[in-house]
Amino acid sequence: MTFCTPELARRIERAEATLIADAARSAAARLARAPLVRELCGGFAVCTEPGSPLCKVAGLGFAGSPAEADWRAVEQGYNERDVDVVVELSSLAEPPLVGELAARGYELVGCENVLGLELAQARLPAPPSPIEVATLRAGEEELWLDVLLSGFAAPDTAGVPSHESFARDALEPVIRDMAGARGVQRQLARCDGRPAGAASLRVHDGIAQLCGAATLPALRRRGVQSALLSWRLELARRTGCELAVVTTQPGSKSQQNVQRLGFALLYVRTVLVRRGEA
Repeated sequence: MTFCTPELARRIERAEATLIADAARSAAARLARAPLVRELCGGFAVCTEPGSPLCKVAGLGFAGSPAEADWRAVEQGYNERDVDVVVELSSLAEPPLVGELAARGYELVGCENVLGLELAQARLPAPPSPIEVATLRAGEEELWLDVLLSGFAAPDTAGVPSHESFARDALEPVIRDMAGARGVQRQLARCDGRPAGAASLRVHDGIAQLCGAATLPALRRRGVQSALLSWRLELARRTGCELAVVTTQPGSKSQQNVQRLGFALLYVRTVLVRRGEA
């Protein structure tokens, strides 16, 4: 079982922060206004447009606290784009930052579980025989996107409800943006030859980030999610990654699936929000 030190948490949070920063840079070409992408004490503050899950501050808490002027600049950038400031903070981050955020008016709205698996010792089951997983081929980009969005439209309802939800028309451009981030690879699963599920994987600093995965509602409970998970883990191991990480809602079916494969809880990521000025 992996023991998560503050240094390991810093690497994982840095990977998350660079992912959203890269995705925001990919979004720049389609946005009427340049996105906010600001490095902030080892993390990034990112804001693209209202309703986007890319709008958050990630990776803080491992290299000191931002100065007052930095916070003002970030909060002003969000206010100008009519977006509430969202800060994601690891439970292994430096404790003073929590009090500083509370003093600035940030409120706790939810949390996520970050789980990890050491790949060198992982035992990965083979996908069930009707399920085939492969790297996305040329010409399958729109199919992959449609499968992913259709799966997200009917989310897992087990466990603690998410603090956020996004409309399909808001998610579609964001998923395209994230697919354009450095190191992202996409996968498509088929069940008896039919498209059944979609997922992606990103490699950064020896860490394999298991990004969003979804299964079409009509083909659930057939092992599609487990097949996508095992396939990506094997790919990450061949790529030389030492650790795979995934973020889930507490008590969700997704958490149950990854724990069956040996993932262990590394830390909790808290989500704090500062509402925009009227």
